[in-house]
Amino acid sequence: MKAQARHILVRTAEEAEALRQRLAKGEAFDVLARKHSTCPSGKRGGDLGEVRPGQMVPAIDQVIFKKPLRVVHGPVKSRFGYHLVQVFYRD
Repeated sequence: MKAQARHILVRTAEEAEALRQRLAKGEAFDVLARKHSTCPSGKRGGDLGEVRPGQMVPAIDQVIFKKPLRVVHGPVKSRFGYHLVQVFYRD
């Protein structure tokens, strides 16, 4: 199994929630990722590329491989901070 996803990583749940609300109002995921994400993937608009089960931390793995596609999930807490995650496809 593999999936293609993107995410925004920030330090606090409050930051993640504020960004989630901005996304809900129509702001572009990739633009917010480039500006706010603390993950190196932020430079690519949050693009994680194609991932397989076990490549990501368990909390993110759960979202990528179990939650509905094409919606923004989160804030999801991991040891790195708080994530907003969007999955495009799984197969």
